[in-house]
Amino acid sequence: MSDSPWYRDGLRFTCTGCGQCCSGEPGYVWVTNEEISALAESLAMAVTDFEAAFIRAVGRRKSLIEMPNGDCVFLDVQTRRCKLYKVRPAQCRMWPFWESNIHSRQAWEEICRVCPGSGRGTLIPVEEVESRMAKMRL
Repeated sequence: MSDSPWYRDGLRFTCTGCGQCCSGEPGYVWVTNEEISALAESLAMAVTDFEAAFIRAVGRRKSLIEMPNGDCVFLDVQTRRCKLYKVRPAQCRMWPFWESNIHSRQAWEEICRVCPGSGRGTLIPVEEVESRMAKMRL
């Protein structure tokens, strides 16, 4: 049983729609070319125009831009909801099951302090936690 992760019984999470994961400290929302295409299409924009307006290059990778206060450019300030939720990037879809958030019990407890849906609600089985984590290594 020593090979089992500390979260072998699963983790609880239910999104409360608070928008905390989309705001605050500066950071990166990594996007692939496929995701950029889907985001652009959802706004009826050409990919080149979308990239010029909403993407920044970080080395060889691409990230969504942020507002000066650290909010994601697609976070609606009134509703605290994503304006492009249906086509949001994988990084957003996998929250909070990023490797950096669950590598230790202490890391998860910190996420639970800042994300009101983490540690509460639906029990996500270990297999699903690890499947999500494998899709987005952060």
